[in-house]
Amino acid sequence: MNDEDERTDEAGSEEIQPETADDESQKEIESLTRQLKATTADFYNFRQRTIKERQETRKRAQEEVITSILPVLDNLDRALDAASSEDAKSILKGVEMVQRQFVGVLEGLGVTAIKSEGESFDPALHDASGTENVDDPELDGKIITERLKGYRTKERVLRPSQVTVGKYEA
Repeated sequence: MNDEDERTDEAGSEEIQPETADDESQKEIESLTRQLKATTADFYNFRQRTIKERQETRKRAQEEVITSILPVLDNLDRALDAASSEDAKSILKGVEMVQRQFVGVLEGLGVTAIKSEGESFDPALHDASGTENVDDPELDGKIITERLKGYRTKERVLRPSQVTVGKYEA
């Protein structure tokens, strides 16, 4: 072989190598791009899941706090009932103010009282602690008295109302 043939072979093989290198580089770039897109999607999903879990944890913690302070409201209700005499007007006024403030705080947290008296019994909202015979057939299955107020948020019943349900017997 002469020098010219050697140059052609060398030049020919040199031309082949860059194309192979470019193909391999392009494949590697595509592979890395796919990996980056997959990692980005995984991170986005992880972030969304974490945000949702944080919101759920916060909601649960808030519900636990609310459930723990409901007995305080019950005691305020009892104090109002007991302190309704003329001699205790100032005490009554103070307790009423505390109760209004407390109810306002609960409402600010999204907690509302469950309507009971006169309503139809709903086992999802009410806990029947007994029945009472009634003379009116329209009161059958209706709530006659509320023994303990129930409370709920938009999504959940925190505590069902304890009620007495009317029972009509012909």
